[in-house]
Amino acid sequence: MGAGSAGVGLDTLCDLFAHRDDLAGATIGLVDVDAPALAKVERLAQRLNAASGAPFTIQASTDRRALLPGAEFVIIAVEVNRLPLWRLDWEIPRRHGVRHILGENGGPGGLLHALRTVPLVLEIARDIEALCPDALVINFTNPLSRVCLALSRYTRLNVIGLCHQIGAGLANVAQTLDLDESEIDLQAVGINHFTWITALRHRRSGADLYPTFRTRLALRPPTFEPLSRRLYDAFGLFPATGDDHLGEEIGWAWETDPLAADTAAAVEPALFRSQQGLKEMTAAALDEALHDDDALAALLDHRSDERIVPVICQVLHNRLQLELAVNVVNHGAVHNLPDWMVVETPAVVSRAGVQPLAVGDLPAGCAALLQQRSAIASLTVEAAVHGDRQAAPPGAAARSGGQQLHGCRGSAG
Repeated sequence: MGAGSAGVGLDTLCDLFAHRDDLAGATIGLVDVDAPALAKVERLAQRLNAASGAPFTIQASTDRRALLPGAEFVIIAVEVNRLPLWRLDWEIPRRHGVRHILGENGGPGGLLHALRTVPLVLEIARDIEALCPDALVINFTNPLSRVCLALSRYTRLNVIGLCHQIGAGLANVAQTLDLDESEIDLQAVGINHFTWITALRHRRSGADLYPTFRTRLALRPPTFEPLSRRLYDAFGLFPATGDDHLGEEIGWAWETDPLAADTAAAVEPALFRSQQGLKEMTAAALDEALHDDDALAALLDHRSDERIVPVICQVLHNRLQLELAVNVVNHGAVHNLPDWMVVETPAVVSRAGVQPLAVGDLPAGCAALLQQRSAIASLTVEAAVHGDRQAAPPGAAARSGGQQLHGCRGSAG
């Protein structure tokens, strides 16, 4: 779902072909409400299929109900007019004095984003329940933890959420320790975009790397992840997400992040220009591969850093592998967080599904911050599902005319 996206859609398609030996014989169903974008991706998929010996059957439709029957896995990566509306999510609160970080997953912008995406994803979920209720649903749509919470609360589906942000934490740790990422065994626990590194060890020796990390961290320039460092000093665990996404969940993050500073008028356009530039660059790569065989071959060998397709392969082939970060309903995995919370935690993936590891307690202060954020997520979900302004987190509800907040639909991707 959202296959026409120039970002996630293209990456996921390339990953499917990169794992074609594991997935040979499968049918790939491509769905998007943007018919021209979908047609391009379908043509690329057919070219990739022909160039690799036709391991797949390719189907495409703007009507998801035509392709859902019998699906074993459903990937949801959809948005409503993403970049223009994200920009408004960031700009409008700022006009009213809110010093805001990103405005995608937390704060007033995260609320507005959720009010658009939760109803859209739940519409998709109703069709999945009717047509392939046993499928493993992999959600990639932000605000990820809020969308996953809505799916867990209002559907009977088997849902997980995946996010690449754990890679930012691993990269920060590796740079600080001057080690290759492959040498580091990291455990991170929390909620999406707000996880804490609870264990940090050398993969071969098993040595605890946290003491060395603290020493090396003190030597890094003050501009390196200042928000994460303040939280580390306060709670004794380093966050694993990078300051920008982390800053969406911390009310005073504007003190440390230039995206919320008084000079942000200059920074803000650069943020959205970079996102637009990335979208245009990816779209150009897609267009080139439609006509150039060398560009097509490069995509055929491309593997993204996303974990969607590797997880599918692990389930299909019963590989019993550990995933560093999977978003699932807690159900006791983190002992001092509520069972209903959607947590991001390590999990074992096999034919039996995705099973979160029992990781015990977080430090009380860390858990308290996460409980606050999840309470806000819960209120946001109720507002999005029921169109209830009063259910929205206090101070974050939109102040437009009318008595209810209604979900809206738009182009996927």
